[in-house]
Amino acid sequence: MADPKGFLTTGREVAETRPVEERVKDWNEVYVPGSLLPIISKQAGRCMDCGIPFCHDGCPLGNLIPEWNDYAYREDWAAASERLHATNNFPEFTGRLCPAPCEAACVLGINQPAVTIKNVEVSIIDKAWDTGDVTPQPPERLSGKTVAVIGSGPAGLAAAQQLTRAGHTVVVYERADRIGGLLRYGIPEFKMEKVHINRRIEQMRAEGTKFRTEVEIGRDMPADALRRRYDAVVVAAGATVSRDLPVPGRELNGIHFAMEYLPLANKVQEGDFVAPPITAAGKHVVVIGGGDTGADCVGTAHRQGAASVTQLEIMPRPGEERNANQPWPTFPMLYKVTSAHEEGGERVYSVSTTHFEGDEDGNVQALHLVEVAFEDGKLVQKPGTERRIPAQLVTLAMGFTGIDRSNGLVEQFGLDLDERGNVARDADFATNVDGVFVAGDAGRGQSLIVWAIAEGRSAARGVDRYLTGASALPAPIRPTDRALTV
Repeated sequence: MADPKGFLTTGREVAETRPVEERVKDWNEVYVPGSLLPIISKQAGRCMDCGIPFCHDGCPLGNLIPEWNDYAYREDWAAASERLHATNNFPEFTGRLCPAPCEAACVLGINQPAVTIKNVEVSIIDKAWDTGDVTPQPPERLSGKTVAVIGSGPAGLAAAQQLTRAGHTVVVYERADRIGGLLRYGIPEFKMEKVHINRRIEQMRAEGTKFRTEVEIGRDMPADALRRRYDAVVVAAGATVSRDLPVPGRELNGIHFAMEYLPLANKVQEGDFVAPPITAAGKHVVVIGGGDTGADCVGTAHRQGAASVTQLEIMPRPGEERNANQPWPTFPMLYKVTSAHEEGGERVYSVSTTHFEGDEDGNVQALHLVEVAFEDGKLVQKPGTERRIPAQLVTLAMGFTGIDRSNGLVEQFGLDLDERGNVARDADFATNVDGVFVAGDAGRGQSLIVWAIAEGRSAARGVDRYLTGASALPAPIRPTDRALTV
């Protein structure tokens, strides 16, 4: 155990953020560099090493949290890194981006603030990179088998790294111009600087994984050609079809999906543009959708110099404490203030957009909304609550509906879909097509980065067993597993 009395003597401290007036002028990560290391050992010491660590169940990866908390408390960073990597290929991603269902399930969280598991995780991995403890792990021998992975998001990368280390020759195909999927172009730089992706890619290259960018399977390369070339295929193309808002005025200029808006801002940071083709500069911005993607749009709009930012959410505002119907250790729906929300803007709950209003040139100028409420389980509009707000840029951040079928990938492979429109798979993550597997949001539907990595690791085991008859690779989840909720 770390500090037997740590949870009694030490309060919860989290990473310090840079002042708002400073960070909105740049695209660097919002946290003060190096602010965690002086406090993180004591924070890790708050871990109770409880008899049944429910944080294991809260995390789909089954992260060995009490073990690496103990090592971090003792400042044995090499051992902490080894335990961290035992279950997670990319802890620097989850430590920055995951909403931490492990913390919601922390036993200490029953009656005290939970252990800062995310902060400990990111401190361990950042220290490991600084000290050279993260090194390539090439296989001792090659199997002679080849695998294609479609998609380079967290699921595809995790599957590729696991299969490469198992000795297979793996090629990752990505339709964008750079590797990383939504990690690269969906996550703003101020949430995760892309150096963290770049050095993982270099590690994977050194291990033997190959990457092919600007190749869209189904459009640039037929599915049957891919199947003939490889012994197995992993479809990790994500659930990239954005949910639309079919109301009058949707066709007006200035209304964009979040995944049309955010990637362009990231491409500026990559050096592709001096200024983004879609910008919030000087405009009244409305973000429709109250989740993390919506918050990413809010923070991006602030940095681009928006005149105002308003975020709309159709659901009621969550409470700041657990509801009785969301007991520990389930993941509660709580009111969350992200770094983007700290930077300004207005958040409006329980409203629905009725229509958009444009000018004579076809550009959006305003949004009309109405308050809504749940009555008998149905969402109804409140009469007399209609109002108009200025909107010269609107981003739709209402989630994703499933895998992209416009490129022909699903049809060319002949993949079966389940009742939710995701690619169907069996217990080994295998599809109905021999040798074709599916991992991540393409099979699960829109989910969290930690679930994507768990899916990639689990699918890799299924592929390895298919190719060799047996596998020693870990499989942290089953395709049917779901988050710990009520």
